[in-house]
Amino acid sequence: MPHLVILYTPNLEQADMTALCRKLADIMLAVRDDDGKQVFPTGGTRVLAYPAAHYAVADGQADYGFIYLNLRMAAGRTPATIKRAGDALLAGAQDHFGALFERRAVGLTLQIDESPGQVYDGKHSSLHPLFNKA
Repeated sequence: MPHLVILYTPNLEQADMTALCRKLADIMLAVRDDDGKQVFPTGGTRVLAYPAAHYAVADGQADYGFIYLNLRMAAGRTPATIKRAGDALLAGAQDHFGALFERRAVGLTLQIDESPGQVYDGKHSSLHPLFNKA
């Protein structure tokens, strides 16, 4: 963890979602805590984007678009660090979709969830060792 999941209306496919995923992953990796340490582990950072198979946006009178970003992360970060991460991710998404926002009506939401008390959190990864060489 952290995992950033992007759900979007498929009428936004022209926005290069692969580039958005890379951009937001890079932003996550650049976030630092109050002591200047990297907030999100490189090997655990995931950004995934999915078009909605079915959707309805607003009153349906136009071809409205919507992007929902949900960052799920483990607990333990300060409110200031969480805000720093959220502000950076939102700014990155706004930048990515800037021209699109000028041409059409699109909504963008970012929510950050902490998982304070998981009932089960099983993991297996050969990614983490690549980045945990200290």
